[in-house]
Amino acid sequence: MAEVSNLQDALVAVGHSSLSSSRSPVLRTAEATLVTLATLDKDGQPTWHGIWVAGKEFKVLGPDVPACLLVQGAKVPAPTRSMIDLLQAANRSYIEWIEVLGERLDGLELRPDPAPLADVSGVLHAIAGLRKQIVRLEVLVSELDGPLGEKFDGIATLLPAVRVEVTHLDELSTGIAQGARDLIAIRNSIDANRLSAFANQLGETSNRIAEVANTSNIRMLGVAYIALVIAVVSVVVLIPNTGATILGMPSAAWVPGLWVDVILVVLAIVPAIVVFSRPWVQRTLRGLQYSEMRTSEGLTDLPEEAVSPSGASTSVIPPPR
Repeated sequence: MAEVSNLQDALVAVGHSSLSSSRSPVLRTAEATLVTLATLDKDGQPTWHGIWVAGKEFKVLGPDVPACLLVQGAKVPAPTRSMIDLLQAANRSYIEWIEVLGERLDGLELRPDPAPLADVSGVLHAIAGLRKQIVRLEVLVSELDGPLGEKFDGIATLLPAVRVEVTHLDELSTGIAQGARDLIAIRNSIDANRLSAFANQLGETSNRIAEVANTSNIRMLGVAYIALVIAVVSVVVLIPNTGATILGMPSAAWVPGLWVDVILVVLAIVPAIVVFSRPWVQRTLRGLQYSEMRTSEGLTDLPEEAVSPSGASTSVIPPPR
């Protein structure tokens, strides 16, 4: 097997090009085992560490981690000591990062106004990244309970204390994640209430527009009634006027004067009787007063410039070319 001097060499030796392709904290081949775990700095950025075990060969890869109190005074081999130190360093860095995120979350909860969604989402995103590292730590502790633990003599007596710390870490991360989700739910509820208020205002405005439109339609109906009455009267008046015009022309000089009078009387009486005897005409005339009132209301509501002579358009239509 090729010489392993750093974490990248170890990843290549077990068939992985980078840490992004190795989601499991324990990578194995027939000849070697590589354990990878990350500690987090004050900004939540990971620093990767590894432990390489190939037969009797043992190497700690990556930056050194501080010694933990759990193995001080205990007679355990160097590989076991290094593994416990790595587990404790990772656990400690995760707790410190949870404290940082908790302070951010407390600051958002204490705001008098709803916390910006981008800030809460940033905390939730950071917690999601932390949860990935915690899951790797849980998987590694679980692996150490199995065949992997046989490579680290004496680790079985130390794992219960580590497991308690990991369980506590999982509870803390779950609690702070729930707090961030609660803030997002509160923000969504406030935004939903605002949208509901806007929708209610829009509905009131829409109802007012519909009310004005209905009133306008009623008033326009009054105008239409008056126009219909004018048209009916025009028909009654137009027929005798047309007959008088025809009989007054020079070409009708041969018609005797008595017949002219008879024809004009007939043209004046018959259309009036025919038109004004219709039931719908009579109903229209009976509702004329109501129609006039609605028309008057409509004209009153119109802007003054719309009904005054000064409001008329003075544009000149250009002559056709």
